Parts: sequence; structure tokens; C-alpha cells
Amino acid sequence: MKRIKKYCLLAGSFVTLLLILYSCVEPFSPPEINSDEQYLVIDGFLNVGSDSSRINLSHTQNASANEAVLNETGATITAEEDKGSTFSFIEKGNGTYFLPPQNFNKSSKYRLRIKIKGGKEYLSDYVEVKNTPPIDSVAYKYDSRQQGGVMNVNTHDPSNQTRFYRWKFEETWEYRTAYYSGLELFNNQLIGRRNNINVCWRTIKSGNILLGSTIKLSQDIIKDLPLTTVLTSTNKLYFGYSILVKQYGLTQDAFEYWTSLAKTTEGTGSIFDPLPSQVTGNFKSTTNAKELVFGYFSVAVEQSKRIFVQPGLGSYPTCPMPDSLSIADALKSSPSQVLLNTAGAKQDSVLYSSEFCADCRVQGGTTTKPSFWP
Repeated sequence: MKRIKKYCLLAGSFVTLLLILYSCVEPFSPPEINSDEQYLVIDGFLNVGSDSSRINLSHTQNASANEAVLNETGATITAEEDKGSTFSFIEKGNGTYFLPPQNFNKSSKYRLRIKIKGGKEYLSDYVEVKNTPPIDSVAYKYDSRQQGGVMNVNTHDPSNQTRFYRWKFEETWEYRTAYYSGLELFNNQLIGRRNNINVCWRTIKSGNILLGSTIKLSQDIIKDLPLTTVLTSTNKLYFGYSILVKQYGLTQDAFEYWTSLAKTTEGTGSIFDPLPSQVTGNFKSTTNAKELVFGYFSVAVEQSKRIFVQPGLGSYPTCPMPDSLSIADALKSSPSQVLLNTAGAKQDSVLYSSEFCADCRVQGGTTTKPSFWP
């Protein structure tokens, strides 16, 4: 089985990547990475299954830019069927556009038309609908050599028609702080804390390109393909961990696009790395034939599967011993001082710790329990 696992940055940054490969004498710097031209980047696909479709629009940046990625708002996005039907996306803000589930004809071909502010228009090629077989299983296995849990995916297509695959995943884990905060400052008074900030959940999406192909196999079977390794040192596996895996069937053209993008974005500076190239995809500008536009439009059925694991690997968080404050100082405490409780025998003082040790929200999570969490 041919398997490719390559790493890329967030969608919306295809040509802002630092593709500087050093030769024996001088570095090679493609002009696109130093250009101030803000080319359109299109990320997403048409889901002809039972879930919504999502398209994200953003722009490239100069490789040395420090600003946040510029999202494209106010655009009009339409999916067009080769038999005449059209489907309009709804803008949700921050460059994100959604299309609710529709009654698609899976024997048709579709393309994407995008009109942005200022009158520019972009059009993809017509592409066929690619069916995606269900995920057979997502399995967890501990690897002592890597000191972590490996998440594997298994799938197969009895008709031997898929052959090319792509995966994404979302990780969610529960974590806790070393200390429980039972007090808070409210209206210049010390009161019992109203919301628990000791337990949080955090979700992150995969940022790497995960591909698989069975084109050289007699049967269309993907077996124990590793998606990610969750290191014990991260403590993601201590209190509870869940992974949602999403699977997509690809056409051969789409597979070759993602393979090229993976090769282009993995460079580490060695002379043996793949040379940088423009991986532009299947979009073109209808208003300026010479304008670059980045992204690949696919049409497929999204399949997904979620698993939960709670192996208890890692350790309970540790922090320095709490300090104490007088009541008067506590009433003037800064936000970085999280009040815990009264200081035992000292009735006129309270204990406090840092935000990291007593407020789980500062580590990027939320105290709202996910609806899917057991």
C-alpha cells in the first residue's frame, strides 16, 4: 500500500509557507513567497452526503508578514451541476461559507463558482462525485517506543473503486488544573465561585495532510494506517480523550494535487528535498487568466467515526504550593491571581495561585462540556 503522511500549515497559507531550500552556495527563494500580492486561497469541498458543505476563503501573504491571515468576506459562492441545477452557499463570517445538505444527483458533475468583492470571479473545473466507503474502525494502540497512543484507521471498498483516500481528524480531551478555585472577586466582594474553572475540554483540528492509496493492491483495503500519535507527555490521555476521524474518497487528480502539496510543504532545507513549485489546483480566474488562485475543489461523501479512550496515561498536573493574601489584598488582586479558598487557620487571608495552575481556560479550552462527551 502506498501511504503518504505529510505536514502542512493551516489552510489559507498555501504559498505563504517558508519554502527556502538551501543549495551548496545560495538559498533559493521563489518570488511567490516574497510577493505582496494577495492571491485567493479556496479550501473546502462539496459534501453530497447527509452533512453540510463548507468553503473557507482567505488570501496569501508575504512570507515575512506578521499579520493574521486575511479572510475573504462578502463573496458569493455557488455550486453548479452540469445538468443545470445551482446551489448557493450561505456566509457565516470570517471567510466561512456553508451549504446545508441538499438532494444531490451523484451521477452528475459539479463545479464551484466564486465571486468576490470588486468583481473578480473564479471557477473550478467540473469534477465527478467520488463515493467514500464507511470507516470500518478507528483503533487505539499504545506504542512504548514512541511513549504514546497511536490512532489507526481501517477501511475498505468491496467494489475496489475508491483507491485514493484522504483523512482529517479532530481531537478533544478533558484536562484539569492542579488547584480548585472556590472563590472569586465579584462587585468588590469575595464570593463562592459561581462556575467551575478547574475542568476544561479542548478541541483542535489536524493540520497535516494524510493520504492513502491502494492503487497497487489487488484489494481496496486500508489496514491500520496511523493517523496520529498522542504522546503521554501531553497528558491528553490522562482524564479522557476522543478523536473524530473524517474520511474522503479522492479522484486520482485530487490525490496527485494533495501529494504535490505535501511534497512542497514538507521541505526542511536539505538539497535532497523536493523543489518548491506552484501547486495551484483546479481553479482559474475568469476575469484575469494570468492571476494565480490556490485550492482544489472536490465532490465526495464525507464519512466519519468517533472513538473515546481513557487509558489514564500521563500525570496529574503539578504546580508550586499556593501563596496567601490578606483579605484586603485579595480585594485588590489582579486577574492573574486566581483565588482558591481561605487559608486554614488564618481567617483573615486566602490562598491564591497562578492562572495556569487554577484556571483551565487559559490553556485554550472551555468549561462547556461537549455534547458528545460521555
